[in-house]
Amino acid sequence: MCKESERELNGKALKSFEDILAAVKDKAPKRVAVAVAQDDAVLETVQGAREQKIAEFTLVGDIDKIKVTADKLGVSLDEVQMVHEPDDRKAAYRAVNLVSGGQADVLMKGLINTADLLRAVLDKEVGLRTGRVLSHTAVYEVPGFERLLMITDGGMNIAPTLQQKADIIQNSVQLAKVLGISPAKVAILAAVEVINPDMPATLEAAALAKMAERGQIQDAIVDGPLALDNAISIEAAEHKGIKSPVAGMADILVTPDIEAGNILGKSLVYIARSKIAGLVLGAAKPVVVTSRADTYEAKLMSIAMGALLG
Repeated sequence: MCKESERELNGKALKSFEDILAAVKDKAPKRVAVAVAQDDAVLETVQGAREQKIAEFTLVGDIDKIKVTADKLGVSLDEVQMVHEPDDRKAAYRAVNLVSGGQADVLMKGLINTADLLRAVLDKEVGLRTGRVLSHTAVYEVPGFERLLMITDGGMNIAPTLQQKADIIQNSVQLAKVLGISPAKVAILAAVEVINPDMPATLEAAALAKMAERGQIQDAIVDGPLALDNAISIEAAEHKGIKSPVAGMADILVTPDIEAGNILGKSLVYIARSKIAGLVLGAAKPVVVTSRADTYEAKLMSIAMGALLG
């Protein structure tokens, strides 16, 4: 039996953004609390998500500014919940409190610095702390690729430690499960596929693989070090004689540091023309943190993934 057939026996994995949208629409809409919602791009995405029945929203921020922005854009606020809080940092805390209190399922960043939002997320009183490190996982639909590809962490942790990488993997595995991918196949990336004491990334990769083998990382098959070609191409792995349950079939790519993750991810978007969506994971509920440079579709799909996970 081929590897792809073996994977299909484990359940129906979502293989495209269209699959994700269909899965979200099959469920009751989740509620997203938006912190400092008076933002053009955010309100346009909110309207799109409501029209497609992906989610409902509670907009936290300066209500007067929200209404002015919505009116300028032609965005309807009918039946949209709003909470008036003109102070940005207080708005972040109120949005987080809605999620931690069970009145919303997903948190979303509006017109506020990411650091200020995450400070509220990590607050010991009202926050969404779990004990795991927060990390960013991006999901890509790559043209010509037969499955969704996940990359972590190109957005938050600059030079994660071994234990932080274990948390980062576990965060991504949680998302993979709701995408129908279980157990997730995780490749710990390095420049080579052999352990080299002069290359710390290869040593950490081997340690993470052993941690998964002994149950310190759950619901995942982890292997490394693997170079990128060996992680995603069966042909490359076979050509190099690599025997691994992950080689050529990786669902999640774990990069050595933020530079590698950022460069790899942007290469997929701007060179390979891939579609992207992403979430901050590791909190009790998913956090949607989009970039100003993200497309409307990327923002919409990030909300959809958050709703699927929330």
